Amino acid sequence: MANPYATQQQAYQNNTVNTASPGELTLMLYNGCLKFIKLAKKDIEDKSYEQKNINIQKAQRIIQELMLTLKPENQISDQMMPLYDFMNRRLMEANVHNDILALDEVFDLVTEFRDTWKEVIRQSRLQQFGQGGNA
Repeated sequence: MANPYATQQQAYQNNTVNTASPGELTLMLYNGCLKFIKLAKKDIEDKSYEQKNINIQKAQRIIQELMLTLKPENQISDQMMPLYDFMNRRLMEANVHNDILALDEVFDLVTEFRDTWKEVIRQSRLQQFGQGGNA
């Protein structure tokens, strides 16, 4: 028998993703990547290497998805792609060598990207909806 709470939570998550703007979806990807990196770090500390592999691969898939969403016509894409590629390679290295420092390095970069993205969303909302006074 299905857990009613789990079913309700899944429905909420699906609704959140289905109604999110592209900017909010990108923010969700960054947050998910950070979550999986944290889990992988704990897995290494706990010597749970199979689970570490799963979590690092999830983080890698998110980075790869972020790479796919870059628009070549945007100048920033030329700067972002090498950084995403670097993060993806560092995640591979962390997975092969159980390298917590590599995970920390990627975690810090993703955190910077996420925080910058949050600010972009905030600024966009201010421009879209205004402040109701002088900006």
